[in-house]
Amino acid sequence: MNDSIDRAFAINVVKRLTEEGFEALWAGGCVRDELLGLVPIDYDVATSARPEQVRKIFPRTVAVGASFGVIDVIGPILPNGKPVLIQVATFRADLGYTDGRRPDAIRYCSAREDALRRDFTINGMFFDPLSGKLVDYVEGQIDLKSKLLRAIGDPELRFAEDRLRMLRAVRIAPRFQLTIDASTRASIIAHSDTLGAVSAERISDELRKIFNHPSRLEGMRLFIELGLAKQVLPEVFKGDETEGGQNILAILGGLTSNASFPLVLASVLQNLSKKNAYEICRRLKLSNSELAITCELVSLKDALLMPEKLRLCELKKLLANPNIQDLLELMQANLLGGDCDLNAVKFCREKLALWNFDILTPPQLIGGEELKELGLKPGPKFKQILDFIRDEQLDGILKTHQQAVLRAKELEKLL
Repeated sequence: MNDSIDRAFAINVVKRLTEEGFEALWAGGCVRDELLGLVPIDYDVATSARPEQVRKIFPRTVAVGASFGVIDVIGPILPNGKPVLIQVATFRADLGYTDGRRPDAIRYCSAREDALRRDFTINGMFFDPLSGKLVDYVEGQIDLKSKLLRAIGDPELRFAEDRLRMLRAVRIAPRFQLTIDASTRASIIAHSDTLGAVSAERISDELRKIFNHPSRLEGMRLFIELGLAKQVLPEVFKGDETEGGQNILAILGGLTSNASFPLVLASVLQNLSKKNAYEICRRLKLSNSELAITCELVSLKDALLMPEKLRLCELKKLLANPNIQDLLELMQANLLGGDCDLNAVKFCREKLALWNFDILTPPQLIGGEELKELGLKPGPKFKQILDFIRDEQLDGILKTHQQAVLRAKELEKLL
């Protein structure tokens, strides 16, 4: 339903602009997706109208990048409560890239010149939804049919303009089952060491898109082969195609297609210490949640390899971990990658099927306030007693409040 609303409004935006005498076309990824028979994630419009003219035509807009000729046009509200947003950008040519990220300045230009400044030919096409005509100045349709990812014009210039495009190639090629053009590939390898100039936020955003897609295995393979992995994660990838890299590919191959970003990242970082994993997550400016889950998975990756030998309280606490399913999937991928049996994973899943939440995390038999009433003073011993009682409760040794009270008195004398 949302898809049809997005598309209808994107057509309407083009219609309104053309009615006002401006050239307007769908641009970029949505054109590529339409040609592939896919539903576009979003629709972008390129136009001869200047930003101030766009804002006069449409009553509800947001100037997200007016200095670069970009305006968001706000459409109808979707069932999820969010509005349709169509990005409308004026045809532009970019004038120099000092920082390897964004143009120093722009000038407004023709549709053809606008196409020539874009990244890859398959993303450089335009489409008129009113006439059904494809406008292709860069032979993007030919490359799409040939399943080729090729930089527009000189790849050296394209990657010098925006170095993140190298990482985008790694994401786009496997997603659409494309082969990277030889000159484009050679240019990425030659300039991979410049990726460090890209902001951590932009790099981590691309990594999420690579890792969250079912094509992640081929994406990671390219990430390593093109020399980008050792720029982003030098602690893990010290060479172009190290044995460690091959082991990581084997493990990633064992993950399910919908594996979470922290799980995939933990699979890559798992041979590092928790401290190193933490430092990498901070460097990539991940969210607190992503950081916490990734580091926890790294630190616990081997904790359940021999679950039958664990003390019952230790096993229950591990199985009660909110990230237990990701942990078991990481374990399974590691075991499959090493041609090992899956008995440990099977054992844990059988226990999870038998033990409900109340068995894994029952209400505490005694709390801190009750220890105070018994005359115990808060301090290191206080926590030790509570921990001992909790473990013995999970072990099934202590089952009642009265038993816990008696045990607390015993422990107060022993510790």
